[in-house]
Amino acid sequence: MNKSLFENTEVAFKMKKNFHLYNAIFLFNIITKKILVGILTNLTITMLKFRLPIKWILKGTIYKHFCGGIHIAECKKIISDMYKMNVCSILDYSVEGLNNENSFNNSCEKKIEIIDIVSENDAVPFAVFKPTSIGRYGLFKAVSDGKKLLKDEEDEWSNVVTRFHKICNHALINKTKILIDAEEYEVQKAIDELALEMMKSYNKEYVIVYNTIQLYRWDRIDYLNKLFKDYSKSKFNFGFKLVRGAYMEKERLLAKNGNYKSPICSSKNETDLNFNKAIDLMFKHIKKADFFIATHNEFSNYKVIDLMKKNEIKNNSDKIWFGQLYGMSDNITFNLASEGYNVAKILPFGPVENLVPYLIRRAQENSSFQGQSSRELSLLKKELIRRSS
Repeated sequence: MNKSLFENTEVAFKMKKNFHLYNAIFLFNIITKKILVGILTNLTITMLKFRLPIKWILKGTIYKHFCGGIHIAECKKIISDMYKMNVCSILDYSVEGLNNENSFNNSCEKKIEIIDIVSENDAVPFAVFKPTSIGRYGLFKAVSDGKKLLKDEEDEWSNVVTRFHKICNHALINKTKILIDAEEYEVQKAIDELALEMMKSYNKEYVIVYNTIQLYRWDRIDYLNKLFKDYSKSKFNFGFKLVRGAYMEKERLLAKNGNYKSPICSSKNETDLNFNKAIDLMFKHIKKADFFIATHNEFSNYKVIDLMKKNEIKNNSDKIWFGQLYGMSDNITFNLASEGYNVAKILPFGPVENLVPYLIRRAQENSSFQGQSSRELSLLKKELIRRSS
């Protein structure tokens, strides 16, 4: 495999005009500074809390870079432009902090609506949902902890299970793949159990449901091994989305406050080893699992490419998809697409205030992993130099 594939900035930034590149450089220069990110995060949360006019600033800067728009209609041009370059989109209606049955039902209906849209558009091959957008966070935590539920909580949980089935069944009817997001450690056990139930029900003929595996958790390789061992002869197949993880700083704080061992790997190197072990596991059980590798790590992407070649798996095999977040790692996304691999950008959309937690995670992620942000900056600058020469 050509290990210089991701160096091609002409392909990577073909969609971006010069002023887009300058804006991206400005943004990454800010979010690479951890102290500044901390100050701006607290300031943003405070200003939104007191309803101060900050949304227009967010929408014109960090929101515009990492999100598709407020409504699906605002995302259509981005989706179309990327698809012309063989890059698909995954619409992620990001809503957090919901806390009542009415809002959960409305959110469920929104997922159904998105599946209907996805099923009619080849440019959007997956739908996605966050479990706590259709059920109360505290309830997921109680179920994960194995607590005995009160009668009204049992009814509430039954509603959550019904919503899961409603979404996944609708995805099956429309032959649309569905990604179930991972969340914090304290609620993930209940999510894993529901995801497995969905895979048993809807992954019989082909893989529809994908559970997300966060490999910055040191226990995930054992979890995957157990699944493959326990269900090796089952009549359904697995779908997995492999990610490194999205709640690192929060998880360590929760573990400290809760007085339990942190579920997060002790170092980035340990996380990287975990992630690459998971890739090896996917290929070891390739007849039993389809997977979506969602990473900005170049080595991990090259590893999948090499293993596909070794296993004689075609570039466009539906068993394997690559993905990156919108606004990051265009050098990986668009160069993979140019070689005929299945690749998609995860494109969040929704009201600015609803996406603030997502945007904060993106800023914290980029400030925590300097190598990734520095790489983004160097490639953006390289492309500007190439255009001016």
